[in-house]
Amino acid sequence: MYLEIVSPEATLFSSEVDSVVVPGVNGEFEMLNNHAPIVSLLKEGIVKIKTHSISHLVFDELHAEVIPHSDDKRVLTLKINSGTVEMKDNKVIVLAD
Repeated sequence: MYLEIVSPEATLFSSEVDSVVVPGVNGEFEMLNNHAPIVSLLKEGIVKIKTHSISHLVFDELHAEVIPHSDDKRVLTLKINSGTVEMKDNKVIVLAD
C-alpha cells in the first residue's frame, strides 16, 4: 500500500509501505494492504511505519523526525500532535499537525 504523510508545510513521507500504525482518538490502530476504507481523527502520538526497505524511502528531513526504530530498521516513527487519516484503495493519507 502507499503511504503519504502531509503537514501544512510539506510532504513529510511518501512511499510504499507494509503497514502503518496511527494514534486514533479511540486508540491506536494498524492498517495493512487491502484494509477497508476508513477516515479517522488522530491524537498526539507516534505514527509507526513498517517499510519494505530503507533504501527507497522519500521524506522531508528538514520538517520531520522520521526515526528508524532501534529493534527493526524497517520500522520508522514520526511524532504528531494531531491530524486525520484516510485509507482508500490501498492508499493512506495522513494529514498531520
